[in-house]
Amino acid sequence: MFDFALRTATPEDEASVNELLQASYPELMSTSYDAAMLAVALPLFTKANPSLLSAGTYYVAESSEHGMVGCGGWTRERPGSGEIVPGLGHIRHFGTHASWIGMGIGRSIYAMCEENARTAGMKRFECYSSINGLGFYLSLGFESVRKINVDLSSDVSVPGVLMAISI
Repeated sequence: MFDFALRTATPEDEASVNELLQASYPELMSTSYDAAMLAVALPLFTKANPSLLSAGTYYVAESSEHGMVGCGGWTRERPGSGEIVPGLGHIRHFGTHASWIGMGIGRSIYAMCEENARTAGMKRFECYSSINGLGFYLSLGFESVRKINVDLSSDVSVPGVLMAISI
C-alpha cells in the first residue's frame, strides 16, 4: 500500500507540480496523441498554472518517501474565458505520477474537490478532459457532453472532450 497525504497547494509548489506533470503527461498522453502534437502541447501542459496554485482550490498529494505524486483542483472560472456561471465549477489540471496510477490519488483529490465545491455552493462540474483522461472521469461518474478542442495557447490546441457531472 502506498501512503500519501492531501493538502492545499501554494505558489511555492510550482517547481514540484512542474516536475510531477513532466513525469506524468508525456507517458500517459502518448497513448492518445501523436508525437508531433505532443511536441508542441507538452511544454504547455506540463507547466503549473500560478493562478491555480494560489486559488485555494487546487490540491496536491504527497508521499513521505516519493514527494509529490498527484495534483488537481477546481475553480469557479471557466478555463480560457474566466466566465463564472452560478453553481458551476470547473475541474482543473489533474495529474498523477505515471508510477502511481491506480493507487486512488486522482480519486482522492477529486473527492476533496467535490466536497469543497459543494460547500461553496457548486451543483455541477465541467471538465475539459484530454482523450487519455476519459476513462478516469467516466469512472467518477462524469458524462461525455461533446468533443472539443482545448486551447493551450493562441496557436496550440488539442482534441479533448467536455465532461460534466452533477455534484
